[in-house]
Amino acid sequence: MKYFKYIYRIAAVAILFISCNKDVLDRPPLTTYVNGEFWRNEDDLRLFGNGFYTNYFNGYNTAFGVDYAPVRGYTFSDDLTSRNAQTSFESSIPSSRGTTSETEAWLTTYAGPSWNFSWVRKANIFLNRIETVAKPNISADAYKHWTAVARFFRGYEYSRLVSVFGDVPYFDKELSDTELPLLYKDRDSRGLVMDKVYDDFKYVLANMRNTDGVQNLNRYIAAAYISRFMLFEGTYEHYHGLDAARAKKYLEFAVEAGDIVMANSAYSFTSDFKALFSSESLASNKEVLMYRTYDGALGITHSIGSYSNGTEVNTQDANLVLAKAFIVNDGNVWQNTPIAAAKTFRMHDLVATRDPRFEATFIDTAMITSASLLYGYKFASKDAISYYGGAKGPYPAIWGSSTNTNDAPVMRLGEVVLNWIEAKAVLAEYLGGPGVTQGDLDKSINAIRNRPIEAAALTKYPTLTKTPKLVLGAYPVDPVRDADVPALIWEIRRERRMEFAYEGFRLLDIKRWMKLNYMNFSTNPDYFLGPWVDLNNTPLLKTTYLTTANINVVKVKKMDGTIVIWNGSNAANMIGFWMITNATNRNAFTDKSYLSPVGLTQIQQYKEKGYTLTQTTGW
Repeated sequence: MKYFKYIYRIAAVAILFISCNKDVLDRPPLTTYVNGEFWRNEDDLRLFGNGFYTNYFNGYNTAFGVDYAPVRGYTFSDDLTSRNAQTSFESSIPSSRGTTSETEAWLTTYAGPSWNFSWVRKANIFLNRIETVAKPNISADAYKHWTAVARFFRGYEYSRLVSVFGDVPYFDKELSDTELPLLYKDRDSRGLVMDKVYDDFKYVLANMRNTDGVQNLNRYIAAAYISRFMLFEGTYEHYHGLDAARAKKYLEFAVEAGDIVMANSAYSFTSDFKALFSSESLASNKEVLMYRTYDGALGITHSIGSYSNGTEVNTQDANLVLAKAFIVNDGNVWQNTPIAAAKTFRMHDLVATRDPRFEATFIDTAMITSASLLYGYKFASKDAISYYGGAKGPYPAIWGSSTNTNDAPVMRLGEVVLNWIEAKAVLAEYLGGPGVTQGDLDKSINAIRNRPIEAAALTKYPTLTKTPKLVLGAYPVDPVRDADVPALIWEIRRERRMEFAYEGFRLLDIKRWMKLNYMNFSTNPDYFLGPWVDLNNTPLLKTTYLTTANINVVKVKKMDGTIVIWNGSNAANMIGFWMITNATNRNAFTDKSYLSPVGLTQIQQYKEKGYTLTQTTGW
């Protein structure tokens, strides 16, 4: 059963049971249906549970939707640079930050939800109805499983809310509109909230079914997400100096959750990297724990493939800093490799000499549709880019407009093992955990590096090779490693950057590592650069950029830092790193940008009822 093929038909039915048009603090109890006519059996519980899926297992979103979607949604990180001024962090408290809608609503610059507790309420209603109505009608196993499902979604939502706002009010039951002291309670500490989430997740792993039908939430999928959320909170607690005991507890749970997934022989690294994101069907892909199915016949499509087809323009594109972060396929950083071609930074040479994930992520030529000339095509196939420029006629539906139907990996083994090895490394380095072993590296980073390489990529680039294993204690000597980051943890972070480019993890990663300073592009001029290009001897680049209109606009930078500006007659000298047009740094920001403020309207709503909602620290 592929839930995303029918979820749109049933989600509306489930949502009928919850009012979402009134203020979340004022909405009335459920009185629009008769309990005895629902919650009769597991089918009813599954129907209600499926109403959570599209909110949490977003995949590539739908149509031209951007919320929680790669490429189109996750565009705010230090990996990406735009023309002109960079998008800034907010500098003032918004008039309103809240919503009560159950449609997707998120904050791009925080990579998480708005101030919205409707999904918490929905999970609490689910728990209440299981306990008070459905329990006599279902088996003990079913009761435990569906309670675990409801608690998983509550924990999921609170994990996201905490990542955005820090302290938030915690609600563990359905409230009526007369319970004002509870409805208008002030924020609870993030530690208290995440301890409650921890308890929910512990219950989930103890009681959720190992299997519950194809493409339905089960213990392994839940464990994968738990590894994500516990890694985030554990490392946030550690690097922000909040609570060492909680950091240890959460990170140990991240390891435990990862162990559960990694012990399941059904999951393995048998797929090439490109196939994970460009396949019409992921049903047989052993690396994918859950995926979102798209079907043109049912009108369930997306646009992420088209925004990876070479023609569509994105507003932010990969910069030279990201390109330089990719390891050379001999296991060295580019500064120390003996491979001469690895140091030219021409697109062809980058593709041929880097970890094979680079070739699977970027088109192998400088593209005018990218502000940086580095065009990410991670979510489209090689066939998709063969239509560029009308070479084969118009794009087929799968790669054009919003009619794309390639499946989206929602949760995959690659994330689980990298969550697992980072949690183990942080525990070992800072919190008294056992040391990381070579076996740990082999089960995580090295298992990823041992993926097959796409046959078409090897045909075009015979020099492509799997990156050598990471050897315990013999890490690359990286001259740009942060002094406060141990070499092993630095390499784990590099692996995440290569693995998850464009997928939306980067901003959350640098937030939890307390490295938001990476978003200050004045710290590295490479943020404003693309690959090495020869504009005069590259026909498309020459006709596009070496024009009268671009005099004093188009620029390249030499290896020694010298900037060459196009003056109309120096075409032969227009060779160097591409300088992104008019790119400048974002406005200054401070540590308060780690968390979002609450809107003035939300604070006023509390005040009008005689209660106080505390503003986010620093705001």
